[in-house]
Amino acid sequence: MNGVFDIIGPVMIGPSSSHTAGAVRLGIMARKILGEEPVKATIGFHGSFSQTYKGHGTDKAIIAGIMGFETDDERIKKSLHIADEIGLEYQFNRIDLGDVHPNTVVIYLIGKAGRTTRVVGSSIGGGNILITQIDGYAVELTGRYPTLINIHHDKPGIITQVTKVLSQNNINIAFMRVSRQIRGEDAMMIIEVDEPINKDVLNKIQTVEGVYHCFSIPPI
Repeated sequence: MNGVFDIIGPVMIGPSSSHTAGAVRLGIMARKILGEEPVKATIGFHGSFSQTYKGHGTDKAIIAGIMGFETDDERIKKSLHIADEIGLEYQFNRIDLGDVHPNTVVIYLIGKAGRTTRVVGSSIGGGNILITQIDGYAVELTGRYPTLINIHHDKPGIITQVTKVLSQNNINIAFMRVSRQIRGEDAMMIIEVDEPINKDVLNKIQTVEGVYHCFSIPPI
């Protein structure tokens, strides 16, 4: 059964929770995954997003999220103008991703220090989102929970060691998915948990042999 939030969506600025609140959250999530201030954004709109993004303000919502605005921020309406003022470059394209959710977007970001990320996600109704791909790795990330994102070498024992650190710090795992592109090379582990992940926990995970990079994202 859907909850009240799933049905009516959150407090928001704009005509549609899917096209506005969900789009803001997709932008926020891409920003957090990038991990630094974005300076350039290329956004591809698929399906119904591609047909209505201007009329429904989805373009403004995505850019607002990329700049870190929340769903109820009055500045969403002026987000493109604000982006121009602060020097955030942006470009919108219509794309066809085939048989995926109609409210899907591809967000490619470049950060101030040169970091990049490519995030694919969908606005699935009521302001809820689902991130389905990060930098080519298949994922399932909702943004509802504190989340650990871990890039590591694909070899036996690493998952056990990472989850052991979480257990030793009384952090309960709600959902977990591991994705790889080629066996024995790099892999991405997404762990959504019930408790916040502090810096000490991240530092311990980072010391696990074979872990290249790990970071946490708070719920959005």
